[in-house]
Amino acid sequence: MKEPQLYAEVAVALPLRNTFHYRIPKHLQEQAAVGKRVRVSFGHQHLLGTLVGMVEHPPLKQLKTIDEILDDQPLLDLQMLELTRWMAEIYQAGWGETLAAALPGPLRRGLKGMRPREEEPLQAPTPNPPLRLTTEQQKALEPVVESIRDCRHAAFLLHGVTGSGKTEVYLQAIQEVLSQDRSSIMLVPEISLTPQTIERFQGRFGRETVAVLHSGMLESRRLQEWQRIRSGEAKVVVGARSAIFAPARNLGLIVIDEEHEPSYKQEDAPRYHAREVAIQRGKLCGAAVLLGSATPSLETYYRATSESSIHLLRLQERIDEVPLPKVQVVDMRQELAAGRRSRIFSRPLEDALAETLKGQQQGILFLNRRGFATLVHCRKCGHVLRCKSCQISLIYHMATKSMLCHSCKVSVSAPEICPQCRSDYVRFQGIGTERVESELARLFPKAAIERMDTDATKVRGSHARILGAFSEHKIDLLVGTQMIAKGLDFPRVTLVGVISADTALNLPDFRSAERTFNLLTQVAGRAGRGRMPGRVIVQTYTPHHYAIQAAKEHDYLSFYRQEIAIRRQLFLPPFARLIRLMVRSPRESRASAAAEQLAAICRQHLAPSIQVVGPAPAAIPRLRRQYRWQLLLKASTLEPLQQGLPEILQQFHRPNGCYLTVDVDPL
Repeated sequence: MKEPQLYAEVAVALPLRNTFHYRIPKHLQEQAAVGKRVRVSFGHQHLLGTLVGMVEHPPLKQLKTIDEILDDQPLLDLQMLELTRWMAEIYQAGWGETLAAALPGPLRRGLKGMRPREEEPLQAPTPNPPLRLTTEQQKALEPVVESIRDCRHAAFLLHGVTGSGKTEVYLQAIQEVLSQDRSSIMLVPEISLTPQTIERFQGRFGRETVAVLHSGMLESRRLQEWQRIRSGEAKVVVGARSAIFAPARNLGLIVIDEEHEPSYKQEDAPRYHAREVAIQRGKLCGAAVLLGSATPSLETYYRATSESSIHLLRLQERIDEVPLPKVQVVDMRQELAAGRRSRIFSRPLEDALAETLKGQQQGILFLNRRGFATLVHCRKCGHVLRCKSCQISLIYHMATKSMLCHSCKVSVSAPEICPQCRSDYVRFQGIGTERVESELARLFPKAAIERMDTDATKVRGSHARILGAFSEHKIDLLVGTQMIAKGLDFPRVTLVGVISADTALNLPDFRSAERTFNLLTQVAGRAGRGRMPGRVIVQTYTPHHYAIQAAKEHDYLSFYRQEIAIRRQLFLPPFARLIRLMVRSPRESRASAAAEQLAAICRQHLAPSIQVVGPAPAAIPRLRRQYRWQLLLKASTLEPLQQGLPEILQQFHRPNGCYLTVDVDPL
């Protein structure tokens, strides 16, 4: 009996929801298999796609033919195909886009075959033998191990104070997975955390067992690591957000450290959240998912305490009963009244820095603003130097003597005279990490000072270099942004100074209080992790804000109770699900008109239970020469939003030059 002719179903790497069918030429029929990349003709261009299915009866009779099959073996298994299809549906993206996100860059661009892996000499792992668990740690580990042994999916939230030993719980859970000859994925939110994490994991499991995936690596090296994972040689994957797609064989555990971090949300299409993708992947392959944080996101903590989808585990004490650091809140209004107008450091912080250096200890200074001056303006005419593409203030960077837009990266020379009135009354105001570093060098000329922010870590390997020097006490004071605020463990750090606790608090974002509390609690947790007691000094102009007061007491539950009450009253997450629709255009009138049209369609076609908020200009109204208007859709669950959205998008006739983006659960 003649076998039926099969046709290929292909998802092309475009923002299109539907798939397309192609004929398979005779010379490629034996090669055709689901999960392989193909090259196809699409309109007037040739595109890469993924073969996602084989059908006997395609919907159209006139079909184009597949040009080329690029792979000898499928690169994506059925679980990854199902995961990416789920992502496309949930996050309103093209399936081809999500499939592309699951592959390393060279494979997305059409690299044929797999290059032989270049062996690197194995360097000696500092040994990191298993530690004896505390009673709390053992109690937290047991249900995770039970899930792993049963090959049963379950999601856990490990809520542990800073220094409580969450990482050791991760390590011993992964050891249980390895004992079953299965694989694990460990996600960290910042590239800056990977050097310390890699050292601990390689010291425990061996360098040959641990693979690393993050955007700071050379693409060739990243592809080699991806090959090691796919072959089964590496069974422990450590990486940032995109490592959730690592081709780990027989996956048994996914760990997401610092699960509250906004960096787990992808800002470009497909706009996924790695935490939610991890939980879905765990469901598909029967793996445990372990979320860890000292300051869990409100959404996750609510799910762990009010729903049964996530099980709550607690670590309430630091290892060896080391006390949490004492936090002193300094009211900068009083410092101003005392005459310290131009000072970056309050008197208590300046004195504490001197004491720390005298005692040959180390300190960390945190400010979530990089650059030297955050505002450059003319005192005569009031002109503020702004980015011509984004209309936001340019930041002065002393190292390069340039003005930089932190949104579009445009750089211009710093002016000596006002470009508007030609006077020389140009003033540089505001504080960034460069200025903090400069002031420290002036006050303490003998101290070894280093800065760690995006500007200071542009060179590959700089994260590891700076943290290595700090670990060896070649650096006395480390100044940095949020990349130093979490996860780092240095026992000689006895002082943490927060230059301004108000940076995130005053942003037009309903999560501003949560982010402020999280950052303050996390950065405070870097102090006093060794034998010497820790001290934290927080400078603020709003000392009585509940987020700052809760952070002072290391009291997550107090903050949670106050914040969750506000969220419930205002119908915000976790009580509501959000979808943001953003319209962009080089002409503001077109962007606003299109947003008004879109809002009218939403109100006409969506159920009364769905709130339509807006339209209004985005928080950054103009970015990269594009005016941006947005509206929010709010409902108690995601389903009605997802059901109504396709008809809305079909009814919306996008004007020429306008672009629409859909962001599910925006951050």
